[in-house]
Amino acid sequence: MNPSPGFKKRPDYRITTQPAGVRVRVTFKGDVIADSKDALQLEEASYPAVFYIPRKDVKMERLERSTHETTCPYKGRASYYSLTGAPNAVWTYEEPYDEMLAIKGLLAFYPDKVDSVVRPAK
Repeated sequence: MNPSPGFKKRPDYRITTQPAGVRVRVTFKGDVIADSKDALQLEEASYPAVFYIPRKDVKMERLERSTHETTCPYKGRASYYSLTGAPNAVWTYEEPYDEMLAIKGLLAFYPDKVDSVVRPAK
């Protein structure tokens, strides 16, 4: 078991995941590097929604593993990938806390480090 220390301290804190329900496409330097109908949408507090995309739908050959890591008390340890000219543009939780297993191994892209992340209209 790998429970989240964040949820233990703040059980009222909410992070929700659900199928995005739309096609999510990420472009970088004019190329499509991710295109998925299977993305998850994560919503957390007042942060903008984030799409987590399965690796099978990402051009993994365009990503280079970074040594950068961060830790979230709710999700766990994040590992990063860089794109040429965009360091640490992509993150993933390879061993998330038990409460966040839905995002395990999926990839998320910083919208300000890629050309676009197509998001659904609200």
